[in-house]
Amino acid sequence: MKTPVLATLALSLTLAGCGSVRESRLNPFNWFGRSTETAATLAPAGGYDTAIGDNRVLVEQVTRFEVQPAHGGAILSAAGLPPTQGWWDAELVAENDGFPEDGVLTYRFVVAEPVPGTPVARRVLTPESREVTVGKYISNQRLAGVQRIVVTGAGNSRTVSR
Repeated sequence: MKTPVLATLALSLTLAGCGSVRESRLNPFNWFGRSTETAATLAPAGGYDTAIGDNRVLVEQVTRFEVQPAHGGAILSAAGLPPTQGWWDAELVAENDGFPEDGVLTYRFVVAEPVPGTPVARRVLTPESREVTVGKYISNQRLAGVQRIVVTGAGNSRTVSR
């Protein structure tokens, strides 16, 4: 009877001691400590450059400009003629934050030039193949009080009046 009691007591003490060994350095499973969570990012160490400017230039010549009525406003459509093929990223950029000045709403027709030295940057061909078309929607609220809309390029500008 003495032996089973001693065996049970020894087993109980051993199992109780295992709880403290579990968190000690004697346990090989926790030699490296607990893991910690870190935020993973692909951003560069110094962050992204936010001072990237708009490198687009005015289109050489604005060849066509028209205003078509649309639901709740109007669609501006303009065509421009750059010097060579390959010009891209065309946009009508509003001046004065898109607000009319003395009843005149002014837009700049800007395009990005092709990569210098590429064959497409040297290709002139026909004016029809070089034409770049751009459009922009303007709401009726923005058109309130507007008498004229002007689109400017590097060599000329086109105007539509009410």
